[in-house]
Amino acid sequence: MPRLAIGPEFPRELSALAQPVRRDAVVALRRFLLNVSGAPHPERVRGGRDPRVATLLLAEGHRGVVVRQQDVYWLRTVLPGPEAWSFARRHRYGVNPVIGVVEEWDAEALERVEPALRRSARSRGLFDGICDGDLLGLGLDGHALPLFRLITTEADVAALEPLLPPTQHVPLAVLARGGSLAEAWRELDAWRASDGDKGPIDTEDLHAALRRSPDKAAFVPDKVALDRVLDAPDWCTFLYPAQHRLARAARYDHPVLVVGGAGTGKTVIALHRAAHLAAHGSGPVLLVTFSQGLAEELSARLDLLIEDEILRKRVEVDNAERLAMRIVTDAEGRRPPLVGPGARSLAELTNEALRLMSIATGDLLDDVDPGRKPYRHIVVDEAQDISPAQWRLLRAVAPHARDDLFVVGDPHQRVTDTRVALGAVGIPAAQHTLRLSYRLPQELLTFVVRLRGGGPTSGLVKGMTEMYGFRATHNGDRPMVRQYDTPESELAGLRTTVESWLADGVPAEEIGVGARTPRLVRDARRALTGLSVRAATFQHLKGLEFERVALIGVAEGVVPEPPPEDPEARARALQRERSILFVACTRARSMLYISHSGRGSPFLPL
Repeated sequence: MPRLAIGPEFPRELSALAQPVRRDAVVALRRFLLNVSGAPHPERVRGGRDPRVATLLLAEGHRGVVVRQQDVYWLRTVLPGPEAWSFARRHRYGVNPVIGVVEEWDAEALERVEPALRRSARSRGLFDGICDGDLLGLGLDGHALPLFRLITTEADVAALEPLLPPTQHVPLAVLARGGSLAEAWRELDAWRASDGDKGPIDTEDLHAALRRSPDKAAFVPDKVALDRVLDAPDWCTFLYPAQHRLARAARYDHPVLVVGGAGTGKTVIALHRAAHLAAHGSGPVLLVTFSQGLAEELSARLDLLIEDEILRKRVEVDNAERLAMRIVTDAEGRRPPLVGPGARSLAELTNEALRLMSIATGDLLDDVDPGRKPYRHIVVDEAQDISPAQWRLLRAVAPHARDDLFVVGDPHQRVTDTRVALGAVGIPAAQHTLRLSYRLPQELLTFVVRLRGGGPTSGLVKGMTEMYGFRATHNGDRPMVRQYDTPESELAGLRTTVESWLADGVPAEEIGVGARTPRLVRDARRALTGLSVRAATFQHLKGLEFERVALIGVAEGVVPEPPPEDPEARARALQRERSILFVACTRARSMLYISHSGRGSPFLPL
């Protein structure tokens, strides 16, 4: 029986096909899995760069491209017939000899590039000072080494990036900018999906290589698994190596803190870690965030990720305020009022919940009896907005034991006035930093880093957190900033822009509209009457993402609102306002539109 692995592009390309073609392709794949009569068979590619590449006729006029080794078939893409043959001839595949992940090369394009590199080659190559052994030790492909020796400038390395596997380009880029062999190795090692994958690498074992490449392949042993991969969102199935390594680690002996910029996949990691603990942990799991709206969003996404109802019930999703309210309600037998005579503030309720937990579970510092705590594992998303008292409560509701606290956040995306280092509230967490944004194109990332200011900010860890080294995986459109003479013309421009996006084929649910104040949101909704797109304040866009985002009213006096006079309070207020705008801008996956009437916000980059 064939062993079939699906590549991440295949489900997206399949969903874009006409319904009859899509149906026929799925039926063909089911037959292929069962190896029954009428199943598509692999057809060799004449003139191909890799003899293992073949095509499968999946539907009338459409073929899938597979990489085959014995009974293993890696389904890369589905394309119209001529395009599929062209794709199959153009690419070759290999296994990185150092970290064992699968690699795809645009071999045809590299063949065209080589003469140009030879013509521009100078007397000294960029890597002449590094011996072949050291380059091969970084996992660089032996067949490509002569090509790499022709490189003379850092610009040559940048130009080759679209044609090379990332695990080949990354070490070259580090060396090209003057980095050491040790730095290049650390960058390469970050593409390892598991810390346990450090044994001998068999470069001929495609099956093992695909297993080490969770961002490139998902094995589907049967019809049920096939349908799930084809129907589920990408983030449910395909994890980038750093995400996979953090979310699926077998165990952590100490609390963990994952810090990363916008689009690095922190929430995806939190969801997958919660699912992993539900399946492999030793007790109830609490997935917690700072607001009810985000908790509801996390719960809905967790429903997609965990199909097994029994496993899903092991994960409770909540926000920190509701957790405190629930503990007090259970102890007092009724829900405490938040308004009126005798009402307590949320901060007071949090302190009361902490006191009650101290009585119920004993010494907070020394208790290691898991059975005495309401939760065995806690996963925290948007950690930068959790208050010190809430952190102490979270620490109290889980035992001091392995896999107790797994925390993700970004101090640069703080939308509250909370600043706390975890160590100061009894959580000495081991920190992991993510610097690669998979969601934002580089042009948008550059814009928002300038808007936010790349300087350091405090919170979560002792000292300051910087944006240094934050980069994107791909390029895209530059953000559009539009100035209008009047608020009315600005709203008309918003409608025109959103209508053009809908005309481009962008689904309404993939368009987000934001404004700083509820009044401006109401104005936007009136302007967009009849168009079913989501409009919300900047704060309520937090935790969401859209293909395209439009932000209105980003004007002087609105963003930011007039800050207080006290110098310290003024500085904190301006930083918070800048963070709120930064968060709203980073909800876009591909296109960002910003508008204002009159003078623009001083936060907007020139």
